[in-house]
Amino acid sequence: MPITNRSTPIARPAPLARAAALSTALLLSSTQVLAQVRLPVLGDALSGTISTEQEYRFGREFLRSVRAQTPLFNDTLIAEYITSLTYKLASTSELTDKRLSFALIDSKELNAFAAPGGVVGVNAGLFLYAQNEGQFASVLAHELAHISQRHYARGIEEQRRNVLPNMAGLLASLVIMATVGGNAGQAALMTSQAMGIDNQLRFSRGNEQEADRVGIRNLYNAGFDPADMGGMFEQMLRMRTTTQRVPEFLSTHPLDESRVADARNRARTYPGVDHVQNSEFLLMRERVLIHYATNLDAEITSRQRRLPQLRGAEADAARYGIALAQLKTGQAIGAAETLDTLLAKEPARITYAMLAADIAVAAKNYPRAFQILQDHLRINPDNHPLTMAYATALTKAGEYDKAVTVLEKHAALYPDDMQLWYDLAEVQGLAGNIAKVHQARAEYFITIGDFAHAKEQINFALRQERDQIALARLRQRLDYIAGIEAEFYH
Repeated sequence: MPITNRSTPIARPAPLARAAALSTALLLSSTQVLAQVRLPVLGDALSGTISTEQEYRFGREFLRSVRAQTPLFNDTLIAEYITSLTYKLASTSELTDKRLSFALIDSKELNAFAAPGGVVGVNAGLFLYAQNEGQFASVLAHELAHISQRHYARGIEEQRRNVLPNMAGLLASLVIMATVGGNAGQAALMTSQAMGIDNQLRFSRGNEQEADRVGIRNLYNAGFDPADMGGMFEQMLRMRTTTQRVPEFLSTHPLDESRVADARNRARTYPGVDHVQNSEFLLMRERVLIHYATNLDAEITSRQRRLPQLRGAEADAARYGIALAQLKTGQAIGAAETLDTLLAKEPARITYAMLAADIAVAAKNYPRAFQILQDHLRINPDNHPLTMAYATALTKAGEYDKAVTVLEKHAALYPDDMQLWYDLAEVQGLAGNIAKVHQARAEYFITIGDFAHAKEQINFALRQERDQIALARLRQRLDYIAGIEAEFYH
């Protein structure tokens, strides 16, 4: 009983490809927009200062709304890389609450956002424009600074005098911008009421300067070149002055020449940092480039032509991109031969091992794929990308019960991973575990804030489940949902 269409029971806006059709629906009053997004209620702007714990709880609910409304980029390796990099920055930041959550958006636009409660969102397109890891990290550092300086909560406090919409209204703009983006997103915000919401999202010049200053200091403390923030800003300005579209990032983070110059001048007050190109950043960039490529044969040819001029990490990344493109075009043997060169240099690199396993699965050499993934899981137990890849290989090989065992154990470590619950529901159906299908579906719906369908799936499971411990847990989940709805959706 697999879920054949994950979006069928879920009311959510159209993906980016259909954004133009959605823009009409978004040209509504701010109240209607909020109803569409179904953001939680955090009281009104007159209720007093928002505590950090309130921000955290609200952030978790906001993240559910983002997942429901926004097309996500399902790549565990990239997600793991961004998580690791952000936590590295968080460790040297001014954040007092370092509980972070992430959303990787499936969009080629240059954008990133942060929301109260440690929610960090990154468009996959950021990899396409950052020239090195330092520039990529500078955007994350800037967003973390907005969180650490509590610019959202401070903005709400400032708005109390004007009785403007509450934090839910402000964050609704984040969902709209992340979901729609581009011209359709701007068209959808052209009414005076919708523009009122959009204006709340725009940080003041003072907030932007503070985020730059704090972010640059964080970059340096984390071991990056502080000049990379100014370099990234220059990239954005070049996009704005050419025929390319204005980066969505600039819609919510106003940028001008004086701010770029200020970032450059601030960076000069720090000691010089020798930039070392991170090979893992380059590999993740290749994954994004190949994902969005429209002509994979041309991508292969281009990299093969450039290889003689490349050295070190850049050459390895080009080879990795060739292998990825070869696999996607059905050239499993060629992909394996290309990857062999990389594996000979770094056999322990997880990124290479997972591609080797993907190649083996494509060739239906499942024992080979199992061996690769098991060997690396022994060295890296519970590694998320490896574990998910192992479960996928087991499923494709028809080893449904083993895949269930792997995913159920892993769900205890990653209870908030929507893709994990979706995959588990699928494989439970293939294994014929109907009651467990409903339970996994319920958890999936909880991760995206679709509590009506979550409760429906739990009630289905209650009618079929016979295990008393499982029944007790299902009733606890109903109580959990009721608690969230009472707190946020009153």
